[in-house]
Amino acid sequence: MNQKKTLYSLIVGAMFLCAIFVQISWKNAEPWSPEQLLEPADLAATILGADTKKPLIISIGPAATIKTSVGVGPAGEAENIAKLEKLLSKEPKDRAIVIYCGCCPFNKCPNVRPAFTKLNEMGFTNHKLLNIPKNLKTDWLDKGYPAID
Repeated sequence: MNQKKTLYSLIVGAMFLCAIFVQISWKNAEPWSPEQLLEPADLAATILGADTKKPLIISIGPAATIKTSVGVGPAGEAENIAKLEKLLSKEPKDRAIVIYCGCCPFNKCPNVRPAFTKLNEMGFTNHKLLNIPKNLKTDWLDKGYPAID
């Protein structure tokens, strides 16, 4: 009978640990928090605003399309992560930074996660990811938001 109680306790304990692990894994599935997602309309308003301080906007995808943005190339490639790191090396850690890609649906993008992770690793505290769920054409250009000519 004592062995059954011990076995039962071990099983319950293992299930509890698995549940905690799943919660932690799910919570940390993305390198950004929901508060770090920036809506396209909000960034467009910031770009067009006369009195607002502008963030550093970085394209970590195939093209710098958004007005005032700087392109480093697809962040899924190591050499472009190195370009991103070099670009940011002299920026203050509290600098307002927005990164974006827009090459494909957000959940499949090979570029946003490595780039956002790099900003986290570098210790930036005021960085955001532009929330582009479909692609840059649909979620930015088709809405008439400011683009590079």
